[in-house]
Amino acid sequence: MTWEVRVLDPRTDPEPEGWAAFLAAQQAPVPWDYHLIRVESRFSRSPNVLTVISAGGEIVAAVLAMLCAPVASERPGAVRGVARLAPRWVEVQHAWLSGYPPWLFADEVDAADRREIMRRFERAVCRFTGPACLGVFYRTVEPESLDMLSGRGRPVRDTAPTSVLENGFVDVEGWLASLRRSRRLSLRGQVKKVAADPGLIVRAEAARADLDALELATLLREHRARMGPVKFDRRGPITAEYLAELVRRPDVITSTYHDADGRLLAFGTVLDHPVAPFHQIWAAVAPEEGRPKHLYFDAVVRNVRYMIEGNRKSLSMGRGLTELKATLGFRPVPLLGVIVPRPVTRW
Repeated sequence: MTWEVRVLDPRTDPEPEGWAAFLAAQQAPVPWDYHLIRVESRFSRSPNVLTVISAGGEIVAAVLAMLCAPVASERPGAVRGVARLAPRWVEVQHAWLSGYPPWLFADEVDAADRREIMRRFERAVCRFTGPACLGVFYRTVEPESLDMLSGRGRPVRDTAPTSVLENGFVDVEGWLASLRRSRRLSLRGQVKKVAADPGLIVRAEAARADLDALELATLLREHRARMGPVKFDRRGPITAEYLAELVRRPDVITSTYHDADGRLLAFGTVLDHPVAPFHQIWAAVAPEEGRPKHLYFDAVVRNVRYMIEGNRKSLSMGRGLTELKATLGFRPVPLLGVIVPRPVTRW
């Protein structure tokens, strides 16, 4: 088959023709929106590149990746120019869709074609990255996709799993009944405390235009700093510019917890999806700074209720806190990493 492979820099390259229709056909999650990719990449120390594969003028596949350097600056990373002469590698993951595959395929693309498309992607993106490109690292590979990427000279490693709750419940009480008694009782108590707290203002809505994006970004940065760095994480922080675009979207539900004085105590985002909503962001001030300890669990209950009442198939909570999420009924979904050194991409 004749395919056209284009590697785009979303910072400067226009949205490819037919992109919105392709995303709609694949029911792609919110962060695949080209404008969001552009905004995120504009300020990122590991900028995005989007590889689009077309046949007969129609988009049939896309792969999103980051260009990562051994020593990352706090400044936005360069894409073209002299940066192509410095050592970098291509990290295939969607920066803010933890645990989701960073590729999309049209339904008519079969397994053999997918494997060939990924080989062509590797060669094209390495050429785009530059002569010092070290290779390609696939960071979030589901086991069922491994055949598409595996082969000689391609070591496979376990990576942190993601957590997913399958919707087999009539209502929230049915979900609670499926949990251990201690967890069930604690969740009920925590939700009642939040509802009864006169000094706590809770609001969960889509298309939030009332929020200060810089305040959100500052809280998120402080929260993640308190949690400690993620090993081998080359992503930059989520910026205020990105959050400003994100929380105003009609397909993003933002939950906020303020005290009576208007101070932001915690917030979270859920990316709406017709099949599998995704709990994307959670951030809160430290408990010693006056934040009630049970807000995270209140948010989880709200997310599960949204999944059940919206008749969605599942809810993803992303990676991290796997054992805690298991007590809430979420099952760990294994993910793999595949390392492809530059010479291997030429085979």
